[in-house]
Amino acid sequence: MTWVHVIGAGTSLPGEPVDNDRLGRRLGISAQWVEAFIGTRTRHFAVDLDDGRVRYSLADLCTAAGRQALDGAGLGPGDIDAVVLATATPDTLMPTTAAVVADRLGIDGVPAVQIQSGCSGAVQALDVASALLARTRRRSARAAAVLVVGGDVCTKHLALQRDFAGLPPAALVNYALFGDGAGAVVLSGESARRGGESGGRSAVLTHASHRTVGAGLAPGQVVEWFGPADIGTAGAGVAEDYKAIEERVPRMSCEAAAGLLKELDWAPDEVDFLLPPQLGGRMTAAITRRLREETGLTAATEISCVSRTGNNGNALPLLQLALLLPRLGPGDRALGVAIESSKWITASLAVEGGPG
Repeated sequence: MTWVHVIGAGTSLPGEPVDNDRLGRRLGISAQWVEAFIGTRTRHFAVDLDDGRVRYSLADLCTAAGRQALDGAGLGPGDIDAVVLATATPDTLMPTTAAVVADRLGIDGVPAVQIQSGCSGAVQALDVASALLARTRRRSARAAAVLVVGGDVCTKHLALQRDFAGLPPAALVNYALFGDGAGAVVLSGESARRGGESGGRSAVLTHASHRTVGAGLAPGQVVEWFGPADIGTAGAGVAEDYKAIEERVPRMSCEAAAGLLKELDWAPDEVDFLLPPQLGGRMTAAITRRLREETGLTAATEISCVSRTGNNGNALPLLQLALLLPRLGPGDRALGVAIESSKWITASLAVEGGPG
């Protein structure tokens, strides 16, 4: 079996964190309501909260995260054999954000693949990157390396210049729930390179997969694309069925985790770290409790960030990996789950600590 090593990680969050007090003043809602019903304390916005001006593009964030991941791996642009980027909110339909990011990083002459998906997209990107890594053959003696990036700029779909007075709480949820950001990792056929910042620590991506589970179900989330022919006739750019999400995501999370434990032949008490779905602070906490109760992952340390970063979509699994890697010791095991509510997709990953 060809091992897939995670040898570098990077993150990028735009601007200063926006806390619930500032958000509440802007939206005309109480900070206590946000804390109680969303459970997210801060988030980062790529647009100015006051005037709506765009300050960061998705390519800006993904480039910064990718550069940090390359530095952490001790690699340069010429060492990368492919770029795989996952997002639900590309800057443009063409050119792809993947191609723009590769160009900005100085990576050329290699595949640049873009995956269009929601919260499961980053795990899909890890799966695709692992397959590319396995088939890549270089003339040089060194092992191949693939840069995986995930990010979203969710706020570009939110109308920050509207009058929020009188809007019901359901219409304000997205403004409190979502944030913007990017994460990146470098996958390689060999363990950490000399010159990197990993200190020789080794992590192996044991598993990354996804599958659709929403046959016959209505989408739980729809993000529209409005072309010139649609403007003026289309409805809201983002719509969710929160009741369906609250009902199905915890159950799907448990099913995905139990299935992965069975596939890997891991006992629940052998898992040291748990990377639960990152929807919002309150819902993530509820899902984690249910995962522990129904799958027996009671001893696993939770790795979460959504209460500080907001729900920034495809960035989240990679932000979790960036938090995990420094803590992963030799022989440690980590299990992660991501659920996409668009057409209901479950994704799972497993990471193991190498010998050092």
